Amino acid sequence: MTIRVMLVDDQVLLRTGFRMVLAAQPDMEVVAEAGDGVEALQVLRSADVDVVLMDVRMPKLDGVETTRRICSEPEPPKVLILTTFDLDEYAFSGLKAGASGFMLKDVPPGELLAAIRSVHSGDAVVAPSTTRRLLDRFAPMLPTGGRELQHKELERLTEREREVMILVAQGLSNGEIAARLVLSEATVKTHVGRILTKLGLRDRVQVVVLAYETGLVRAGGHG
Repeated sequence: MTIRVMLVDDQVLLRTGFRMVLAAQPDMEVVAEAGDGVEALQVLRSADVDVVLMDVRMPKLDGVETTRRICSEPEPPKVLILTTFDLDEYAFSGLKAGASGFMLKDVPPGELLAAIRSVHSGDAVVAPSTTRRLLDRFAPMLPTGGRELQHKELERLTEREREVMILVAQGLSNGEIAARLVLSEATVKTHVGRILTKLGLRDRVQVVVLAYETGLVRAGGHG
């Protein structure tokens, strides 16, 4: 199955570079491109796209707002935000807008390709370093102490599911969580699936956002 990718970036040279990397993959095809958010929304009306690689800083309409509009559509493509600016505001805003991932443009090609495949398969990609900074940045604004269960849905989770949720929110992969809790990866995947179902969340990114919005994870990345 070929993953149909759209490139959205105002720098033609960068789009060319990404296109060359993706074209060399047997399971990927660049089917559309756009130089700004407005053009991206227009192109998407007539293009079948699975994953959008989205720049953040663009003229006319930035990547965060473009992502928000794309993700509000029925059955939207997945959005993977790529930027040269590893700034918390962009990460947080992009994830809140519905992006399935956030990576820097200087990520090694292999990691970018793995991220596209992960996002396409329904997983979310959030660089652990970015996640940690997000938590450290926003934790002071969040509830502390016994108020972390203000989001009543969290009460549906078992103790083990809460443990897994905290580690997901810290940016750990299923494999890392399995090693930490001495579980199999399959078991961790089952727990993550149950967490998403019980909390009505779309993917791991929304787990991250909810975990620190409710104070389940606090400053320093500790639950």
